[in-house]
Amino acid sequence: MSLPPGFLDELRTRTSLTQVVGRKVMWDMRKSNQAKGDMWAPCPFHQEKSASFHVDDRKGYYYCFGCHAKGDAIGFVKETENVSFIEAVEILAREAGMTMPARDPQAQQKADRRTQLAEVMEQAVKFFRLQLRTAAAAPARDYLARRGLSEAAQDRWELGFAPDAWQGLWDHLTGKGVAEDLIHGAGLAKPSTREGGKPYDTFRNRIMFPIRDARGRCIAFGGRAMDPTDSAKYLNSPETELFDKGRSLYNHGPARTAAGKGQPLIVAEGYMDVIALSEAGFEAAVAPLGTAITETQLQLLWRIAPEPVIALDGDTAGIRAAMRVIDLALPLLEAGQSLRFAMMPDGKDPDDLIRSDGPAAVQKVLDAAQPMVRLLWQRETEGRVFDSPERKATLDKSLRAKLKLIRDPSIRAHYGQEIKDLRWQLFRPALPPRGARRAQAAQSAAPDTRRSLLASAGPGAEDHLREAVILAAVIATPQIAAEFEAGLEALSCRDPDHAALRDIILSVAVSAPGALAAEIEARLGSRPLENLHSLRHVAITPCLRDPGNVDLARMTVAEELAKLAAHRGLEAEVAEAAEDMAGPADEAVTWRLTQMVRARDEALRSQKEDRTEYDTGANGARISKRERDAFSALIDQISFDKPRR
Repeated sequence: MSLPPGFLDELRTRTSLTQVVGRKVMWDMRKSNQAKGDMWAPCPFHQEKSASFHVDDRKGYYYCFGCHAKGDAIGFVKETENVSFIEAVEILAREAGMTMPARDPQAQQKADRRTQLAEVMEQAVKFFRLQLRTAAAAPARDYLARRGLSEAAQDRWELGFAPDAWQGLWDHLTGKGVAEDLIHGAGLAKPSTREGGKPYDTFRNRIMFPIRDARGRCIAFGGRAMDPTDSAKYLNSPETELFDKGRSLYNHGPARTAAGKGQPLIVAEGYMDVIALSEAGFEAAVAPLGTAITETQLQLLWRIAPEPVIALDGDTAGIRAAMRVIDLALPLLEAGQSLRFAMMPDGKDPDDLIRSDGPAAVQKVLDAAQPMVRLLWQRETEGRVFDSPERKATLDKSLRAKLKLIRDPSIRAHYGQEIKDLRWQLFRPALPPRGARRAQAAQSAAPDTRRSLLASAGPGAEDHLREAVILAAVIATPQIAAEFEAGLEALSCRDPDHAALRDIILSVAVSAPGALAAEIEARLGSRPLENLHSLRHVAITPCLRDPGNVDLARMTVAEELAKLAAHRGLEAEVAEAAEDMAGPADEAVTWRLTQMVRARDEALRSQKEDRTEYDTGANGARISKRERDAFSALIDQISFDKPRR
């Protein structure tokens, strides 16, 4: 079966070789770099213990340094599944959501035609480059000089000039024997609308930017008008057999190479922005071609880098473009596959910023790039007043609708938590002065109370206290931190002070437990953290009264992590069921909500039973004042403070 030209290129573009190979091998994560798509594993084609099998996801090939097997995704499926070439293509096409084309007996002829069209495009590149050196192109050269492009830079980017003539390129190509249908097929000329009229050039009196695909073939041109009255400031080639602007990126190949060397992938708006960024040292820069970013272009970007930075102009149009990208990207998000947004100063694009303030200013903007969730929140809240329940409900409804677009449940949950945190910051009540807060805390946590904070507070305070117990137990016995690294990483702390402690534990205690106390004091200060003050007067867990008992500490952390995860999981399920109830109600939805509420209530009842054990101790005896004082002294030894501003 012959495949139409371009089908295999599209299939390879949509296919992740890492995912295909990952079904057959176990990656060696010590050698691999998942963010760069540079993966290593024992070879699936011969018996070995070392990881000599290399996959380069960006370039789309694999190679074994042991048995010298090599190929692409199609070849890998063909060899490992023992199928034919066409069968391997069908397997990958099905996974990529592509429809296999019908049999095309003229496929080879079409492939030959595409090769011929590419050759015609290269002749056009040479013609335009020569024209840039003529007297007629003096205004174009002056313009490029004012934009800071030297002759060497113009040569690197193969810039050219289309003369202000109706048949300049047409006469040149036909004079070299190029067939007229190939000139039309390449999008370089248009037929005359007058009877018997001669075809005319697509580009006239414009600075020309060659557009090359990932393989380096010239597939189209972009032209910048020299006449300020021209209706189209920038003009792209029409779509042809070579060129689909929704599936192409300007500077695709060189940017992919630079990103593979560790440079951040930057998505700018236009040709001059890409050139300016690259000349300033940001070589992994690309641009869509005169349209809003498409889904295919997003997939191309993620094949190059897991977290591209969208660098948009700091004007109203740039903000609108960013919002369109967010709506497009939300359903496509996956773990390790997202976007960040770098907004240029108002009224400037990357080219303007580089010429006025230099590359350091651009780097500063890139360093301040925001995650997508923050820009989503900004769009829904900026310039609005939420001074009534109805307006707050409108915000909640809008945000829920956006979150439902995210298909990945884990990412949707994390977005939901981030939105909840931002919402709390927006609507939180005014806090009393710092001294008043301390007095209230001391009064509510008097030493002679007979009920623990856990027994008297609501579910939100229970979660807060469980977080405190987990962190305090790990700080008291830092040697167990490495065992709970995954659990601590997944611990979503609602208290920012708890989050700061968690991050210090993960960064220090896992690798150097003995340095934890000193590092906490160095980063957070010497006073006890206010968020753990309640533990002084609550016999919340026996392990803190026996800091040398590592087994008891280990059991406590494991239990509290499990209870916290179970409680928050039930909360999420109940909330999701309640959202479903907002739509058309049926018996299934009603039953689901009822079951979720029952499960939550049962969990809360179980937690209340646990409180008695916390209050009275594991052996049923009351906690004495001496034991409580010893416990407070232990907490005092854990020195930390709120982060310094």
